[in-house]
Amino acid sequence: MKLTIFVSLLLLLSACSLPGNKPDKELPSAGENVSGLNKLRFVAIGDAGRGNAGQLEVANAINNKCAKDGCDFVLMLGDNIYKTGVSSTTDTQFQTKFEEPYKAISIPFYMVLGNHDYGRSGFDVSKSIYQINYSKNSTRWKMPGPFYQFKVKNTNFFALDTNAQMYHQAKDQKKDVSNWIAQSSSTWKIAFGHHPYISNGRHGNAGYYDGRADTDVKNGKGVKDFSESVWCGKVDLYLSGHDHSRQWLDVDCKGTQLALSGAAATTTEIEGFNPVLFESDELGFLYISIDGKKLTAEFIDVDGVVDFTHTMDK
Repeated sequence: MKLTIFVSLLLLLSACSLPGNKPDKELPSAGENVSGLNKLRFVAIGDAGRGNAGQLEVANAINNKCAKDGCDFVLMLGDNIYKTGVSSTTDTQFQTKFEEPYKAISIPFYMVLGNHDYGRSGFDVSKSIYQINYSKNSTRWKMPGPFYQFKVKNTNFFALDTNAQMYHQAKDQKKDVSNWIAQSSSTWKIAFGHHPYISNGRHGNAGYYDGRADTDVKNGKGVKDFSESVWCGKVDLYLSGHDHSRQWLDVDCKGTQLALSGAAATTTEIEGFNPVLFESDELGFLYISIDGKKLTAEFIDVDGVVDFTHTMDK
């Protein structure tokens, strides 16, 4: 499997060292740390990288849950480093906003890029390169490229770069991810990225983000088009952040269920009116357990209280 980088990175290849082109083999087998159990268990959080009290509260709650029930890895849903990303692979923010807050959670963190990771107001590709290359400096931070796939047990995960989608720089991503999904024989297929397809949070639905006009690239039409042409109806679940809340939508995308977990450090109001099974503007995280043909998802708050449980069956 060849990991391709979208076209806008080509000008940076001579100046930046990119990871190898077979990310599946570079990534550790995350499920091996829970020996003897025929289960896959992981956490999904987004919008975490602030180094504030909220991030520490959620990190502590995750550590407690993992100690009690087990965790194989964490999916990080973007905005890993607020507010404008990092300036190098040795930027101290990697320590204050990732390594230190999660020092007790010694499992892999599979990362995707958020809009703040590209710089606050644009699409600064150089900032994404620093986060990709930081994978070489950390035992837990895993980001072999801006988009990639990996498999653990009976589940195939597809890590997406929704920022590239928004800025219409996703030609290679569209081709590769479409092929990966089509070729996957895994029981479960889960895609994860930063921007939501549907959300009741402040940013709203793709194609209408922040009430922006159709002519504004930041309205998310690129994310909407990519979603509907690449993964809608072809994966079981799409996980995202961007809005700082926790939501499990009661509307899907051609059968693909939708959940948001962006309350890992701060929260914002619930403002939309899409049908939901659960929504909360309180800090917390999403915990998912997969056992054979059954998936169980729990939204958990900083006190360890399970606010909502949802099951999916094959």
